[in-house]
Amino acid sequence: MRFDILTLFPGFFDSPLKQSIIGHAIEKGLLEVRVHNIRDYATDKHKITDDAPYGGGPGMVMKVEPVVRALESILQAGLDGQPAGLAGAGQEARANRSATADTAVILTTPQGLPLNHRMARRLAEKKRLVIVCGRYEGVDERIRSFVDMEISAGDYVMTGGEIPALAIMDCVGRLVEGVLGDAESIVTESFAGRHSGLDGQLGVLDGGLLEYPQYTRPELWRGMKVPAVLLSGNHAGIERWRRRERLRRTLERRPDLLDLRRAVAGLDDEDRELMEELEEDRITGH
Repeated sequence: MRFDILTLFPGFFDSPLKQSIIGHAIEKGLLEVRVHNIRDYATDKHKITDDAPYGGGPGMVMKVEPVVRALESILQAGLDGQPAGLAGAGQEARANRSATADTAVILTTPQGLPLNHRMARRLAEKKRLVIVCGRYEGVDERIRSFVDMEISAGDYVMTGGEIPALAIMDCVGRLVEGVLGDAESIVTESFAGRHSGLDGQLGVLDGGLLEYPQYTRPELWRGMKVPAVLLSGNHAGIERWRRRERLRRTLERRPDLLDLRRAVAGLDDEDRELMEELEEDRITGH
């Protein structure tokens, strides 16, 4: 998979892209990241990429011309060398681009849809993601005519779209085949799982349950013991304990996710039994 990042601060990505799993995936050629300086596409002497908003108001607004020039240049040739650029503005541009089905153009903005695992899985099916990092007071509204989707890192405002762009690359890149060696670990994490029936409605998998507690050696540390069931070798018992702990942790930390699960699909018999146990533990103080 290839990521094209359009930013006013290309140096922001130098160190993060060399670290950890994503850095190794880039070294191995599983992921490719190209960072483009939007200022390179400004045509005036001073390389101006922002201006005061029409109608007045605080802050500066990213100009439409350099951003769209950058997009046109980057999308001029598709991954196979064939034209895949912008045909024009608005719906015509989006229709032309989506015909290839290989590329998605994303704008990072607080006004976008919050990034979640379902979205990451869908984006991981693409061959290329082009991410425009928003900045300042925002972008000229006309830029939105040239993007496929807008993504937010969450319900808060940051100084720019570079950190959300990194978040997108990380959570999407790790889903690309070969990036993570252990595929089983992906499906048992928080917001991910085998049970995908709620996927489109909740925006999370496995009913939105958080991951169960994890332990490793030593078995006893400062008086804190690893739960006996994990040392028992009883695989059925371990799976039941893990399911129970997922329900417990979600109930304690993100009850809103469990409420959604109940509302959309209800709980199966095993989950209801586990919930009754958790309620009894709550009452008895265990």
